[in-house]
Amino acid sequence: MGHPPLEFSDCYLDSPDFRETLKCYEVELDRTSKFLKEVIKDGNSVINSIKAYSLAVQKFSQTLSVFQFDFIGDSLTDDEINIAQSFQEFAGLLQEVEHDRMMLVQNASDLLIKPLEKFRKEQIGATKEKRKKFEKESEKYYSQLDKHLNLSAKKKESQLQEADELVEKERLNFYESSVEYVYQIHQVQDRKKFDVVEPVLAFLHSVLTLNNLTVEMTQDFMPYKQELQLSLQNTRNHYESTCEELEELMKRMKHRSQVCKMQSFLPMEGYLYCQEKWALGMTWVKYYCKYHKDGRLMVMVPCEQKPTVKQGPTQLTLRSCIRRKTESIDKRFCFDVETIERNGPVTFQALSEGDRKLWMEAMDGKEPPFSLLFAVELNEIGFKFVRKCINYVEAKGATQEGVYRTVGSNIQVQKLLNAFFDPSNPGDVDLHSIDWDVKTVTSALKFYLRSLSEPLMTHSLHRDLMCAAKSDNLDSRLSEIHSLVYKLPEKSREMLEMLIKHLVNVCSHSDENLMTPSNMAVIFGPTLMRAKEETVAAMLDIKFQNIVVEILIEEHKKVHKTSSHSCAFFYRPATDLFLHTSSDFSGS
Repeated sequence: MGHPPLEFSDCYLDSPDFRETLKCYEVELDRTSKFLKEVIKDGNSVINSIKAYSLAVQKFSQTLSVFQFDFIGDSLTDDEINIAQSFQEFAGLLQEVEHDRMMLVQNASDLLIKPLEKFRKEQIGATKEKRKKFEKESEKYYSQLDKHLNLSAKKKESQLQEADELVEKERLNFYESSVEYVYQIHQVQDRKKFDVVEPVLAFLHSVLTLNNLTVEMTQDFMPYKQELQLSLQNTRNHYESTCEELEELMKRMKHRSQVCKMQSFLPMEGYLYCQEKWALGMTWVKYYCKYHKDGRLMVMVPCEQKPTVKQGPTQLTLRSCIRRKTESIDKRFCFDVETIERNGPVTFQALSEGDRKLWMEAMDGKEPPFSLLFAVELNEIGFKFVRKCINYVEAKGATQEGVYRTVGSNIQVQKLLNAFFDPSNPGDVDLHSIDWDVKTVTSALKFYLRSLSEPLMTHSLHRDLMCAAKSDNLDSRLSEIHSLVYKLPEKSREMLEMLIKHLVNVCSHSDENLMTPSNMAVIFGPTLMRAKEETVAAMLDIKFQNIVVEILIEEHKKVHKTSSHSCAFFYRPATDLFLHTSSDFSGS
């Protein structure tokens, strides 16, 4: 099992669990850095020590064989499994040819050493710089926060306001550095899968192909090499599509409005200072608190453990919560909680006035307000729009290089959509009359599909589709996805079949437009499917969304019947669907 994804939302909580997970990633980053130093060292040894070549290659193969990729998420694609096993394959091959003396190509250093040094310097180095910034801003924020919370409430209002503004500034700086650090960690975790393997593969290629004594063995290695190259390219494509979505999510999470939004519900758990009576008098103790509304249970984990005493979590069952009046205590942002376990009230100090308000609202069972956004409908006008776009693309752009990958002008796309969906005369647009750019039409079609309040392949089936795509058995993937398609609502299924049939037609011209089913799936995976909650884990599942769409395109005849008896098959219950698999699918 790999490391759990680091959510951007966890940056605002900054919980002990988040810090512990972050530490696991940092240990893995240090391990990767040490591994790269070892590979670079051993590579130089191979290049510079011809006389000891056999020994150097053996050591190099051993180094590769013991390294295993860690991964983010709960499943791997076939390409990632292939990449994860690649170093073991390389090591096995090197052990077989160790007895052969080989001449290294003159530019071996450019193939292996420089790319790995570049990755270590630019990627791992950048991550370490983000880590330094994160640790610096973390120390500044919590230091400032401690001073802020010990500020007397009897200070002048102007002084208190100035102190509030200062701690808020440090808070935002800390949130920004934390989000950027988490983003960089995910980047280096994903990039190392191909930025590290590709130089090693190129180096091995130069070693193997230039030795006539191992030509036969090299030829045996070629099918695996070609398969690995395809896996690396597919992984790079998935990375680029995921990276774009991940970067957009990071930018939204850094926005001040998002910080305010997060603060509107995050105090369900967070840091609080609790007033406690010790032997030498009253003191304030810092806790990380989690409030469970169902059982009105407050779990308090101490953050300042004594070296000689390890204190476990404290649980309190709430009866009531009341704001502490300013004049009654020389501390700001305080509130009292009546509990079943203690006779007197327990006094807490929140991190800010807004923080206190949200803690109190949570304990009274109030939820923060929310608003619904306007959503595009899957209606008759939508079907008419999609049909017209499909007809236009197939008439004018099916053979254009990069069709659907090339993005149109936002202004032109909005102009087309506004014209077509004009409430006064919806659907009354002839695309051929104005001669729109193909990229404008394709971008408008993708925009419409992405703007549906419910994705075409529905939130309710998303988890099942992801599980199907993660299946190790290829036949099982197809049968499960086939079955799930027939569970879609009628309109969604009809729209999906029309769209996939169009993508099949476009992909049939891949010799000209370069849009293979795999390339098309990278574009339409996030367009047709999306998780209900926008998280990093959901972003990492985009590669499996792509696999679902790729299967729909490649196996269109099996998933969507087009024969004369398609109507009976189309509405057949999922439980009966595969009783006729062999006969229905024969000849498809």
